[in-house]
Amino acid sequence: MSDQGPAWGIEPVPERLRALGFTDQLLLWGNLSVSLLVIVAGALLVPALSLPYALLAIVVAAVSGSLLIGLAALIGADAGVPAMVLLRAPLGRRGSLLPTALNVVQCLGWSVFELLIIATAASALSEQVFGWKGKPFWTVLFGGVAVVLALLGPVGFVRRYVRKVGAYAVIASLGYLTWWVLDKSQLHAFWGAEGKGGFPSFWAGVDLLLASVISWTPLAADYSRFSKTRRAAFWSGWIGYAIPAIWLFGLGALLLLARDISDAAAIPAAVAAGGVVSVLALVALTVDESDEAFANVYSGAVSLQNMLPRVPQRLLIVGVAVIATVGALVINLSNYMTFLFLLGSFFVPLFGVLLADWLLHRCHYTREAIFEAPAWRVEQIAAWLAGFALYQYLLPQGPSWWIDLIHHDAGPVDFTASLPSFAAAFGLALAAGVVSRRLRGTVAAGV
Repeated sequence: MSDQGPAWGIEPVPERLRALGFTDQLLLWGNLSVSLLVIVAGALLVPALSLPYALLAIVVAAVSGSLLIGLAALIGADAGVPAMVLLRAPLGRRGSLLPTALNVVQCLGWSVFELLIIATAASALSEQVFGWKGKPFWTVLFGGVAVVLALLGPVGFVRRYVRKVGAYAVIASLGYLTWWVLDKSQLHAFWGAEGKGGFPSFWAGVDLLLASVISWTPLAADYSRFSKTRRAAFWSGWIGYAIPAIWLFGLGALLLLARDISDAAAIPAAVAAGGVVSVLALVALTVDESDEAFANVYSGAVSLQNMLPRVPQRLLIVGVAVIATVGALVINLSNYMTFLFLLGSFFVPLFGVLLADWLLHRCHYTREAIFEAPAWRVEQIAAWLAGFALYQYLLPQGPSWWIDLIHHDAGPVDFTASLPSFAAAFGLALAAGVVSRRLRGTVAAGV
C-alpha cells in the first residue's frame, strides 16, 4: 500500500497521513456547500411559504442536517476508513454492499448534475464573451477537471486547490451573487407578504432542504478519515456546511421573489447578462462548482472500493468520471432529481443506525469491529429499512412510478419525515444492539 494519501484505500488511515486540521476542513465543507443547486433548493420554498417561514425552514434544515454531517465526519475521523467501509460495522461485511450500491448511484447522479450545471455556466460565459456556446466541449473539459481534482485526494484537494483557488472563488461568487440578488429585492415587501400555500408546506420544505444537506452524510467519512482530530472533524463539518448553506438557501428564496428564477440552468445565463463584473463572477462560480464534481467523483470511486478493494483507486476515479461525463452529454435528467431524492431518503435512517451502533461500541470503532464484522447483521438492516419505510409513509418521495407503487389513502403527513425516520431507525438499532449483546452474553455464559 502506498503511503500517499490521494491513493489510500479502505484500510484505516495511519496517524502520519492525518493532515487535515480544523481550518482545512472548514474550508473544505464551506466550498462543498456553495453550489447553484443549493440556491435552487431554497428557491423551491417560495412563494408557497412566506419569506419568514421559508427562512425558519432554512435554519432548521441547515442546522440539523449539518449536525448530522458533523457527526458522520466525527465517526469517520474515529475509524479512519471510508464511509461505505464504515458501514460494515453496523450492517455486516456483505450487508454494507446495499448502501454502497445506492451511494455509488447517488454519487454518479449528482456528478452528472454538477457537470451539467458547470457546462451550462461555462457555455453562458462563452457565449457572452466569444459568441460561442460549446456546451459539449465544456462538459468534457470539466469532466477532466473533476478527474484531476479527485486524483489529488482530500489532502491534496484542500492544500493545492481550495486554499489557493477554491476559497477565493467562493468569496467572489458569493459576494457578487448576494449583491445581484439583493439589488432587485424589496425586502420589506417580501417580508410582509403572505405565503400562497400549496407545496411545499413548512415541514415538507424542511425535508426538501434536508435531502440536499443530508446527501453529504454518506460521503463525510471519505474526507474526515484524514482529520487530525475527531473534534476538528465534527465542528468543521457542522459549522463549515451550515453557515454557507443558510446563506445560499436564503439567496435562493430571494432569487425567486426578486427575479422569478427557480431553475439552476437559467441562473448562469441571467448572471452572464449583467456585464463585465458579472462575467468575472460567473467565472468564479464555475470554478467553485467544480468542488462538488470532485467530491462526487472521488466518493463514488472510494465507495466502489468497498466492493472492489483490489482495483486501483485511480482507475475507479477515471471510470466514475467518464461515466458521469457521458451521462451529462447524453442523458435527459429532467425527472431524475426525484430519483435522487428517493435515494436520499435511504440515507437519513441509515445514519441513525450507524450512530446507534457506534454508541454501542462506546464511541470507538476498532479495526476488528469493521473488518471482522459478521457477513450480515440482519437486525440492524431491518432497523434501517423500517426507518426508510416510515420516511416514505410520512412523505412519499421519488419518481411517479414509485409514488404509485407505495400509494396509501392517508396521504402525506404534514410533518417532517426525516427526523421521525432517523429517530425510529436509531431507536430500533439501539434496542436491537442491546438485545443482541445480551443474547450473546447468555449463550457465552451457558457454554
